[in-house]
Amino acid sequence: MTLQRAVAWSIAGLALAAGGVGVAVATGSTDDETPITGPALDRASSVALAYVGGGTVTGSEVGDEEGYYEVEVTRDGHEIDVHLDANFNVIGSDEDAGEDGDRD
Repeated sequence: MTLQRAVAWSIAGLALAAGGVGVAVATGSTDDETPITGPALDRASSVALAYVGGGTVTGSEVGDEEGYYEVEVTRDGHEIDVHLDANFNVIGSDEDAGEDGDRD
């Protein structure tokens, strides 16, 4: 194989790899819903429960599109998503409608 041919194949391989990265970004591959674990889960849960005034933690996610952490809390038949930054500060929340469709 000549040097020119080797360089051409290398460039083609890099172009394909770069295209694959573009597809991964375009399809939103960062939304893998990785749960919070360990001490971070304990702290995020504590902050979220204090923020909404109690309830039960029913889910969590690292790298949520609306914050660094998301903690799902169920309280009085409603699910409340509490969004936290990387330092466990509340930056917002969303409340889903309960079984009867009402939002409080």
